[in-house]
Amino acid sequence: MKAFALHGMRILGLALLLAVAGQALAAEVNWPRMTESADGVPIAYEVHGSGEPTLVFLHGWSCDGRYWRGQVPHFSQQHRVVTIDLAGHGHSGLAREDFTMRAFGEDVRAVLDDLEVQQALLIGHSMGGPVAVEAAHLMPERVIGIIGVDTFHVMAAPLSQAEIDAMLAPIQQDFVSAAAHFVTSMFIDTTDANLRDWVVQDMAAAPPQVAISAMQEMLTQHAEGLAAQQFEALTVPVVAINADLWPTDIDANRQLLAKFDAVIMEGTDHFLHMARPAAFNRELERIIGTPP
Repeated sequence: MKAFALHGMRILGLALLLAVAGQALAAEVNWPRMTESADGVPIAYEVHGSGEPTLVFLHGWSCDGRYWRGQVPHFSQQHRVVTIDLAGHGHSGLAREDFTMRAFGEDVRAVLDDLEVQQALLIGHSMGGPVAVEAAHLMPERVIGIIGVDTFHVMAAPLSQAEIDAMLAPIQQDFVSAAAHFVTSMFIDTTDANLRDWVVQDMAAAPPQVAISAMQEMLTQHAEGLAAQQFEALTVPVVAINADLWPTDIDANRQLLAKFDAVIMEGTDHFLHMARPAAFNRELERIIGTPP
């Protein structure tokens, strides 16, 4: 009986040790989080590091939070870093009829509300740029600046309905093939082929209804002049870190927003933060360190 009791105590001790170890391990795992947007759609996001201002990274069209993997480890050393999967992207919900920039802005606000963020610097790639503009209008007291990543090229560029229809037609007819062709055109030959192939395949696998709705919304905002109006109405500074793949008209943008500036990285493409992360991070770090 004594031996049996001793054996039982050892088992109990081992069980307690494993329980404590399990709790410690669980505490170390930084699990993704979920919150609800204004329309009830679940929004997935991740948080790393600490330090203000909070850096909120917003992905582009048909992308998700994974596209910032080259930035999260670096910037989370000094800042709280938040990556968001906008509705219809990544692990966030799909139950939304129209994937508008305004609704995406509400996704960002929901996450900042959930985290009780007081000072946010929004960093948006491609479509993430206009999403950041919408979020800044929704939270003027909390957003202290916007950094665009290969976006805000020419905010007042004219666009006709015929041009919109021509751009939408291919992805409406055969989304996978058209999306793959479209995304491939955003790369230059010197970009790593493995990166290019992964991005092309990943974006072509996006939900077509989400991608088409978001693309139509972006193009329509430009055609109707709403994108330029929203940009002009901003009260925070905006800096773009753009590739030289497409021209950026700094002077034209400053006619709308005097607090606009741009840095042009040469020899890279639309996914410059992924293709050349070290060089991109240096530019972003320099901009963040510059007072508004």
